[in-house]
Amino acid sequence: MSVVPLTPVLRPGRLAEEVGADLERRIRRGDFPPGGRLPSESQLAAQFGVSRTVVREAIARLRAEGLVDSRQGAGAFVMQRPGAASFRLRDVSAEPCSDAEVFELRLVVEAAVAERAARRHTAADLAAIAGALARMDAALRAGEGGAEADDAFHRAIAAACGNALLQRLVEFVSQDLSASRRPTWSRDGLIAGRALRAQDEHRALFEAIAAGDGAAARRAAEQHLIGTAARLGVSWSLDPASPSKEPT
Repeated sequence: MSVVPLTPVLRPGRLAEEVGADLERRIRRGDFPPGGRLPSESQLAAQFGVSRTVVREAIARLRAEGLVDSRQGAGAFVMQRPGAASFRLRDVSAEPCSDAEVFELRLVVEAAVAERAARRHTAADLAAIAGALARMDAALRAGEGGAEADDAFHRAIAAACGNALLQRLVEFVSQDLSASRRPTWSRDGLIAGRALRAQDEHRALFEAIAAGDGAAARRAAEQHLIGTAARLGVSWSLDPASPSKEPT
């Protein structure tokens, strides 16, 4: 097979990630077609100017993303439907999603999760949500921290929704959303009152869930997301007919 020219990676430290990202872009672009075999480890190492260990780790990342399948003694082959078994908010190989798109995803998922949590929660679920809320209150009093408790609050609500798939989806998405909560709970965010306003929204959401009011919990979750987006300077529309991303 013909070898696709590859550009050597010059920056140290994240070599496997960079090699994997470059190969992923080429796979999705069709340089390596579905079912086709990637160049050998030694060929890739030579073309990228890295060690075979780096290449091996890069291939492992591609395999974890559902892009390639390694066959003993034969090498790595592109999957017939590359990436069909994986999902990421920030895809390095594709046009990046906008913050508005992320918030629209959160609205669709988290509002539904909150409504179900209000109707299905157990006493233990409610205690977990209340515990995270209390830790955020403590962060407000201390004037520092709170982002991890914010993550825990939303994960606890997901756990209370009674649907393991929805819970896993929220937990998965939360990996990419943790950074978006830091400005709220940073020193500047605490001083500017962003954390206090977010906590008022959290408390309204908790009270609706505790009361078993699904409709109120949905509204509280929506209002929290609207408020969070506004505090981060993200402009978006709640109208389903309006695109969350400007047309190109």
